[in-house]
Amino acid sequence: MARRFHVAVAATAAAALVLTGCSSPSENNQGSGNNTDTGKITTQANAIDPNAKGPAEELPGAKRGGTIEVQAQTTPNTFDPTDIYYVDSNEIGKLLFRTPTQFDIRDGKPTLVPDLTDLGTPSADKLTWTFKMQPGIKYEDGTEVKVEDLAYAIKRSFAHDVYVNGPTYQMQYFKDGDKYKGPYKSGDTYSGVETQGTDTLIIHLARPFSDLPFYMTFPMFTPIPKAKDTKQEYKNKPLATGPYMFDTFQPGTQLKLKRNPNWVAATDPVRHDYPDAWEFNWGVELVKSQTAVLNSNGKDANAINYDELDASLIPQIQAGKQSQLVQGESSCTLVVQMDTRKIPLEVRKAIAKAYPNDQIWKAAGLNEYVAEPASTVMPPSVQGYQKYAPVPDLTGTGPGDPAAAKQMLEAAGKLGFEVSWFFDNTKPIPQQTSQIRADALTKAGFKVKPIGVATAELRAKLGDYKAPVNLGQSPSGWCSDWPTGSSWFPVLFQTHSIEDGQSWGMLADKALDKEIDDIANLPATEATGKWAAMDKKIMEQYVAIPRYYDKMAVVQGSNIGTTIGDPTMGMPSFIDMYLKS
Repeated sequence: MARRFHVAVAATAAAALVLTGCSSPSENNQGSGNNTDTGKITTQANAIDPNAKGPAEELPGAKRGGTIEVQAQTTPNTFDPTDIYYVDSNEIGKLLFRTPTQFDIRDGKPTLVPDLTDLGTPSADKLTWTFKMQPGIKYEDGTEVKVEDLAYAIKRSFAHDVYVNGPTYQMQYFKDGDKYKGPYKSGDTYSGVETQGTDTLIIHLARPFSDLPFYMTFPMFTPIPKAKDTKQEYKNKPLATGPYMFDTFQPGTQLKLKRNPNWVAATDPVRHDYPDAWEFNWGVELVKSQTAVLNSNGKDANAINYDELDASLIPQIQAGKQSQLVQGESSCTLVVQMDTRKIPLEVRKAIAKAYPNDQIWKAAGLNEYVAEPASTVMPPSVQGYQKYAPVPDLTGTGPGDPAAAKQMLEAAGKLGFEVSWFFDNTKPIPQQTSQIRADALTKAGFKVKPIGVATAELRAKLGDYKAPVNLGQSPSGWCSDWPTGSSWFPVLFQTHSIEDGQSWGMLADKALDKEIDDIANLPATEATGKWAAMDKKIMEQYVAIPRYYDKMAVVQGSNIGTTIGDPTMGMPSFIDMYLKS
């Protein structure tokens, strides 16, 4: 997806060529006194454990008690599970909501495990999936979770006119997903979902979707009783099935969580409930907050700030506070895309030849804590990634070679070809990086036309594929909805992606569409090994200039124990956090 909290921001921020980020350890995505980070993102292997059972394995040295404070500059937009898509509310949601399946972070890598249900069984034609629900799960009010509640939550997700932010794969893959408009408009009868007995959920598909069990980790699949659906008000007091529940909530400012007395650890293979309570505070000033957390005076010792590490604080980290830096992998690649409808291949190659990666990296304030140069579509943290020989001039590094690019343009008879893009003309870094790009491409023989717009207009301009530009449109960053290639290639590179408004390169190739479908329709274990070849094939079409894989680097107080990164979100794993004392 074109990211959830910092890539919905990053989709515009990266296009404006400013900082986004996440990080990477070699072993355990750890911070606070046990950080073995090598500064390199490691490769994700296919990991599924259908036999995992609760309780979650205890973390070495973990203690119970106390309140952890979580700070951030950006405010989550909703806590309605149907509407959650951004990474911050998704990660917080893991404290509140149990889902049919979930990721267990093992040695820094996500392993898909059962949660409320098993991992599902597909039919021979792959169009029907059956999930068995475990018994005895309760909501925070003590009432029993019913399989019908799972079915209702799925039906509710089709009310996309009400829950506009939530994921939409169900509309593409589920039977009649393009016709059903949710229970409020279309009623309770929906052919894509049914229940049998007290423990069986059945999902009918319009076409094979081998990654369905991965998709069912999303909060939109958490059970919701129809009788307690308060529609737009549900976000202010959602029913918890996880270890914590709402205590007090001031939308946009603060959320306090307390223990859910009806959560049973023995049934949950993923979550812990070490702190007594959580306090989330949003709208803080980034550098001020991160400085206070690093200084760890008073209650700041029990705090974590999940905004990306500000570059101005790196000297403090290097001067003895490495134990307070939490590093972990993310699942995002940031690019500058080129419109293949408007720019011929040989011209795209010349742009890549001239592109001043190193100068823009420096001007944007990027560093090894928050970014790693990219040379592929998929980042290494996604299953199916393979590091192939880099496509020429698509390495995310180098000063660019305008003279050689000019020779390429002359040979193609395209000297003076116009390239144009939008940039934020209200902020210094986007202005500076746009000028660096313009200078390099002008030297290469291009006619350049940067178009400055205000921040408030930028997102809409970047998303308009009919706009009079041919470079740098959105999404400028993409992150996995789940860690496999099928949340990348069918979304970004098929013909429908243009109409969907989330295309890299605006490709419209029926043969490529079929190749992608053929891989996506394979069982997940078979598809994984085929995505790398597709990655290289698309990269060779020069649809985008890869910039970097983002990484997680955030700071925490000195009294917080070893924190594990959640690579599926690029966030600290809240369900594994604890205080030392």
